[in-house]
Amino acid sequence: MKWNFNKALLITQTIFLWLLVLPFQANAQNTLQGVNDMSKQLAYSFIDAINEHNVDKLCSLMTDDHTFIDSHGNETVGKEKMRAGWIGYFQIFPDYKIEVTKIFIDGDTVAAFGFAGGTFDRLKDRKENSWRLPASWKAIIKNGKILLWQVYCDAKIPFDIINNAKKQ
Repeated sequence: MKWNFNKALLITQTIFLWLLVLPFQANAQNTLQGVNDMSKQLAYSFIDAINEHNVDKLCSLMTDDHTFIDSHGNETVGKEKMRAGWIGYFQIFPDYKIEVTKIFIDGDTVAAFGFAGGTFDRLKDRKENSWRLPASWKAIIKNGKILLWQVYCDAKIPFDIINNAKKQ
């Protein structure tokens, strides 16, 4: 078999190129995994703060220009506005909790799925004033903080409970 210099050079160049590229590919994958891990941890910390009703912790995890979007598409922008919003919500539903059953991370975007539930404060002695509904949440991370928290949930039952209480 005749040795072909050009073919050998091409093979050598290809191997050399792969040796140069492989560490960068592995590093990029490790970096993406690190970003995903940080985003997941931040999302779980935010969820824990909600479940603890710890408004100071919630605010410490938000960007100053944090945006909250409720299940009707209403937007509230600003950490301090959300401080007041969470305080009020926890007063209305003092046992409000989020249960996350599945979470997906793609870089700076988190999607969580599960259930949300609570009991309307003024009628907490009556079981029919409690609710637990399928829900999902979207979070966008910016510089290690929650830039956006969006809720997807059919809020009809909680609103009906509140409206029925007003009639009593």
